Amino acid sequence: MRGTTMSPDGIHRRSFLVGGAAALTTAVAITAVTAATTATAHAATAAAPRAAVLEYLDQWTKATGLAELLRRAGFTVVPLDPTLPATAQGVDLIAFGSFTNNGPVYPGYVTAQAASLRDFAAAGGTVLDLAQSDQLGAAVTYLPSELAAVRTDADYDTVLPVATDHPLVAALPVVGGRVLTGRSTSIRVSWETVGSWRSMRVLLACTTGGTTPALLEGAHGTGRFLVTSLTVDKCFNSAGTAVQPAAAVQDSSSFFTALAGYVAAVRAGTAPAVVPTPMPAQPPVGPLVGHVDTGSARIWARPGLDPVAYPTWRCTVRRADGWSTAVDVPVSTANDNTLLVDVAGLQPATRYEFTIAPVAAAPGFALPAGSFTTSPAAGAAAVVTMGLGSCAPSDPNSVWTRIVDEGCDSFVMLGDNPYIDSGDLAVARTKHRTFLAQPELAHLIATTPTWFTWDDHDFGTNGVNGSFSGKANTRTAFVDYRANASFGHAADGTRLTTRTAGQGVYTSFRRGPVEVFLLDPRWFSTTAPSFADPTKTTCIGQVQWDWLRAALRASTAPFKAIASGMIWDDKGNAETDDWATYQYEKDAILDFLAAEKIPGCFLVSGDIHSSQALNYGPRIGYDLWQFVVSPLHGSTISGLNAGNPALVASAVQPYTFLKLVADTTVSPATLTATWIDRDGKRLFEVRRTATELGHPA
Repeated sequence: MRGTTMSPDGIHRRSFLVGGAAALTTAVAITAVTAATTATAHAATAAAPRAAVLEYLDQWTKATGLAELLRRAGFTVVPLDPTLPATAQGVDLIAFGSFTNNGPVYPGYVTAQAASLRDFAAAGGTVLDLAQSDQLGAAVTYLPSELAAVRTDADYDTVLPVATDHPLVAALPVVGGRVLTGRSTSIRVSWETVGSWRSMRVLLACTTGGTTPALLEGAHGTGRFLVTSLTVDKCFNSAGTAVQPAAAVQDSSSFFTALAGYVAAVRAGTAPAVVPTPMPAQPPVGPLVGHVDTGSARIWARPGLDPVAYPTWRCTVRRADGWSTAVDVPVSTANDNTLLVDVAGLQPATRYEFTIAPVAAAPGFALPAGSFTTSPAAGAAAVVTMGLGSCAPSDPNSVWTRIVDEGCDSFVMLGDNPYIDSGDLAVARTKHRTFLAQPELAHLIATTPTWFTWDDHDFGTNGVNGSFSGKANTRTAFVDYRANASFGHAADGTRLTTRTAGQGVYTSFRRGPVEVFLLDPRWFSTTAPSFADPTKTTCIGQVQWDWLRAALRASTAPFKAIASGMIWDDKGNAETDDWATYQYEKDAILDFLAAEKIPGCFLVSGDIHSSQALNYGPRIGYDLWQFVVSPLHGSTISGLNAGNPALVASAVQPYTFLKLVADTTVSPATLTATWIDRDGKRLFEVRRTATELGHPA
């Protein structure tokens, strides 16, 4: 049966569907009750926009609110009469609430009245179609032939503004680059997001690049079609009590208030013209902020548009005082149609914003904007908050949002980001695209300098070493989708800063008080003899060893992280991809630190799906620590949290990252390492001073 609440003026406020044919019969009966008042109500409220609403209190969310929110926004609301064509409803807006496709009225009506819905829009009306469920590959069938929108089965909790100048988007508060934030976690914000479209404008999207639209606008005649995956109407239960936080209800109210003005403008012929967003041949990915130092930045993106039609793109970088610069770069077909921008002339410790757009006009299309803050000047007193993690998920995940919320100004991916497990180049590139396009991660990398190394699953497959036959392909995909300062070395041993064929992916960078040396223990671990013991095989190879020693000698950073995806101890199982297998090269590194009296060093690793803090005592002239952090995803391995005499603290906790705070504004300078999960829980913490890490008192 279907229940309903009627106001004194006969306007239907909310309803819910439990049955099938009976519900349709009841809907018609309700219409008969209210039809007698329709003409009178319309005349009495001619100045206010009118809306015909079909909505249900669905069985999943047990929530509703479309009619109430429209009424609060100034609409005169009547129930949709399923026996009448759209053109005979006597309204300015026809609105279908979230999940109405699960009742018999919606599918029956949009099929039988497809032509009248088109005529309604052509004459200046607006049709709003909110989220629908179980719509894998389902087209919005009533759209006119010049328009198309096809829903997918993907659900998201992140919504990004795309057409920021549009009245429906400009009305929404932006928090951390997102809109419609702070909503109840029991109701996904975007349900069955649109996957493809034609001749429509993308207003909101769930991933960067706008290729998962959450709100599309299409023009037909003088009217408009709005197709959306938003559950923005799901605000109240059957008693009218809010089921969303107050701020979320306000966001919904802001949207529908803006909708009232928009519908009136459409009817008056003054609404903004619809400039369709071209649908990329392939989904765009990025932007990604990569290596950033005191005076320069590297920014990466994969636009997705045809590189023949749009071969050149412009990155415009601005700062608050009005300074700006623009850099034009080509799309590199050799690097899977990606681009890499090098921006120079920047100032230390300064925030910049940037946009990337095609030089040739592409109406309605631009990659999302990004931002970054340059590194503090070397030697300047500063606080740097760096995040680190390994073993990352390739699906939407709030762990990335937590990293942003914790104030991390930079991030280091320690490997298995993503899981590729293949030596096929096409597979590797596809998995990199999928990984970087995840909405929460996409926001992080567009606003936070991020560096990468690899481990076994993004280098090859589980536990493999440098004999892996597909490593040239996985390295190609790595450099295609990364913006590190360097990528290992060329065949002649010189440092490689371009995205061409080479050996390994090791690199380093400094951010204020911290310098990070990202090692590559995978590529070079072959049958070649070790620099440390010619009777044994190498792990990092001679060229990387020479580079590491020179870089460590030259470093003046108070704190120096020597990082490897591979754990610096024995994993404690049958696998051999750990530094215990190459103990002689590990000892060579540590002996070098001790002999050269290099202060401030500590080890970082991941891989083992558990987290640890280990103190090996004065191995290098002062206490040597290892910080193990894993996993960023949800799969833990308690068996690899093996006993170790050096173990100080550990946790087998999913969705974990390391927050590293280096502070040289105090004396002595401090380094604080905190292991945090995606809910903000502090697992354990290590705090050391520069003096305790070998610097003079």
